[in-house]
Amino acid sequence: MARPKLKDFRRIVVKVGSSLLVDAAAGEVREAWLAALAADLAKLHAGRRDILVVSSGSIALGRSRLKLPRGPLKLEESQAAAAVGQIALARIWAKVLAQHKIDAGQILVTLQDTEERRRYLNARSTIAKLLEWRSIPIINENDTVATNEIRYGDNDRLAARVATMASADLLILLSDIDGLYDSPPGANPNAKLIPVVESVSADIEAMAGAAESELSRGGMTTKIEAAKIATTAGTHMLIASGKIDHPLQAIADGGRCTWFLTPANPVTARKRWIAGSLEPKGTLTIDAGAVMALRAGKSLLPAGVIRVDGQFARGDAVIVRGPDTHEIGRGLVAYDADNAELIKGRSSSDAAQILGISGRAEMIHRDDLVIGAAPAA
Repeated sequence: MARPKLKDFRRIVVKVGSSLLVDAAAGEVREAWLAALAADLAKLHAGRRDILVVSSGSIALGRSRLKLPRGPLKLEESQAAAAVGQIALARIWAKVLAQHKIDAGQILVTLQDTEERRRYLNARSTIAKLLEWRSIPIINENDTVATNEIRYGDNDRLAARVATMASADLLILLSDIDGLYDSPPGANPNAKLIPVVESVSADIEAMAGAAESELSRGGMTTKIEAAKIATTAGTHMLIASGKIDHPLQAIADGGRCTWFLTPANPVTARKRWIAGSLEPKGTLTIDAGAVMALRAGKSLLPAGVIRVDGQFARGDAVIVRGPDTHEIGRGLVAYDADNAELIKGRSSSDAAQILGISGRAEMIHRDDLVIGAAPAA
């Protein structure tokens, strides 16, 4: 199968590991390399693409700033080092992107932020707004509060979750190695690069090795796991070397890398998840005008809702029925059941006054809505 082209993608997540960003010996940022990467990001951004960065480095930078000794750190030491390093990391990214007149926005997430639906939706909304404002979100695991039991521990899988959260169509993992090989290249000089992986099979998983860098928490194993997360959600993924200057330009020029392909896309994969994988917690009955609007691709507004049934929280799946009680579709609701009851049949401006907050204009946004998801009841 032919390799995709970088220019074909609309929303791209780029993961940068600690071992690429921070010089292990000096404990300082590799500024020239980062400037070259920022130039690559700016070029993609100028092409009207949405760009997100998942960046490691907070613990490594904090460790350097605090002059901590080499060797394993205790949990509280890692958390404290991250607290110092996160400030340095954010400042560095803001500086290099500002040189291209791009604003950086810092987002710190934990495992729960990508697994619990309410927090997931909050993070997704923040990302969406930053991208709307043409900023580049710089995302990292919140190592200052995450414990060993509730953390990802590697930014490969975190990047995959961020890519699915943001409905990205491409995830790029910049690594110490330029792709997946059929055997560990460090041990086998005849190992061959695999340019395209059409599906993550057991044979592909067996090719994964261990982490080779002192600063890296992950290895090829976590990258394969990231590929499974991403491709299942409709996001293509690639692994490429970040050791060279302008690594994204090298990919665009056809450089060595491994592509992991998916037959789906983020929108269809997300809607399939909504339609078939989530248990509905309630029902919204809507009027005929709202039915026509939904079938025309519009969002569901509070004004179109005539009845609310069930006990659901914001982010839960609900069934949408027409006035004849036939199921129209399913979606993720933007309000709790009690608030939905208060604002049903009202305009979005009335809803804000009733609730005392400026909430979302839509009861269910069209991106979170599947029409004809199930046969009529």
